[in-house]
Amino acid sequence: MRAVRFHHYGDTDVLGIEDVELRAHTPGEVVVKVRVAGINPGEGKIRSGALHELFPATFPSGEGSDFAGTVTAVGSEVTGWNVGDEVLGWSWERSSHAEYVVVPADQLVAKPAALDWIAAGALYVAGTTAYAAVDAVDPRPGETVAISGASGGVGSIALQLAQLRGARVIAIASPRHQRWLESKGAVVVNYGDGLKERIEKEAGGAPDAFLDFHGAEYAALAVDLGVPAQRINTINYPAAATYGTHSAGNAEGTKLEILAELARLVAEGKVEIPISATYPLGEIRQAFTELEKGHTLGKIVLTFEP
Repeated sequence: MRAVRFHHYGDTDVLGIEDVELRAHTPGEVVVKVRVAGINPGEGKIRSGALHELFPATFPSGEGSDFAGTVTAVGSEVTGWNVGDEVLGWSWERSSHAEYVVVPADQLVAKPAALDWIAAGALYVAGTTAYAAVDAVDPRPGETVAISGASGGVGSIALQLAQLRGARVIAIASPRHQRWLESKGAVVVNYGDGLKERIEKEAGGAPDAFLDFHGAEYAALAVDLGVPAQRINTINYPAAATYGTHSAGNAEGTKLEILAELARLVAEGKVEIPISATYPLGEIRQAFTELEKGHTLGKIVLTFEP
């Protein structure tokens, strides 16, 4: 099969497509022919070596966690899955940026018929991270939640999940994505000088909760606004330790019932997964180059021949 490989840390030019052997599946595993695979900022940081202390790579390395596709083989001990089933799920082996992926049977959920393939393949990392972050601050009906990085892959889902709980969302984002955010019912405030005052004006004081999907400075801003630490969630672990906030994300959200619930919400049209761009596997470098510009709305995905 064709799969993404890189042999040392570096920029996007270290990424290549190689012909590799699909590893044999064990009795408890399932083989899936990949239709769509999401790409994520963390994968770029792993590839560059920026996360070597936390997530070291073993070379040659594959990459990718998100995927959606069709089951082509099942292990002898697998129950509940059959060849031809349409599924979405995740890989812990950095292996979903490939034509086939092998995963344990308990890392898959059924793809609802109404769930678009593109959204299905983009859902796992961003969706489960957003779900866990929203759950950590527990927004209640009528409360106001401020979200930094609101137009990104995670933030764009989190704002919709917060609204489903009855919260009002203040989306901190650049003007280029204001129309989409407002179409989802969010109040948009732009980045830049005077941000604290703009948030206070829209919230009528301090927001009830704050979700940070951008960086440490926004956790500090949330504290400065007067949001209680237990109602703040940040993707920046050092900032969470400094301010005593939550840092719930993908690890906390990785549960089959959560992924299945997200798939249902998207299939029913209650949550939209905005797709900024799609690329074929052979354009993996271009896909990550676009992602790492940092200005995308929602997700970028890789597509494969059905």
